[in-house]
Amino acid sequence: MAYAEQLCADRGLSFTPLRREVYALICAHGAPLGAYELLDQLKQSRDNAAPVTVYRALEFLVAAGLVHRVAALNAFTACHGHEPGHGGLLLVCKNCSNVFELEDRGIERSISRSAADLAFTTSTDPVEVKGLCQDCQSTAEAS
Repeated sequence: MAYAEQLCADRGLSFTPLRREVYALICAHGAPLGAYELLDQLKQSRDNAAPVTVYRALEFLVAAGLVHRVAALNAFTACHGHEPGHGGLLLVCKNCSNVFELEDRGIERSISRSAADLAFTTSTDPVEVKGLCQDCQSTAEAS
């Protein structure tokens, strides 16, 4: 949490108590959470929480680079790489929905170069790769 607070302070961003709370809920879970799952948890401490409350906080957290939206799951997970321009490479398990973030500038540069060859400019949105995590592979092999 201290890192997120410092990151926001350095960038001149307002890390409000609500944004902190939503970020803490996301960080407390090992698996990605959907907006309505977050809303249910947020209502335990904020009776008046509404979907728009969560969506605005999530929009801020994604823009700040603290959280990734995992499109494949329509959910959100904490970001582990906070350097400017970081997009992220997310490995998404099709079976258990776990998400693993890779830090590999070489892969990011390779994608950008290949895209540039086609006169295409890439964004910093995370690249998602679907597959099976080690635990799910082991379970599948045991069956």
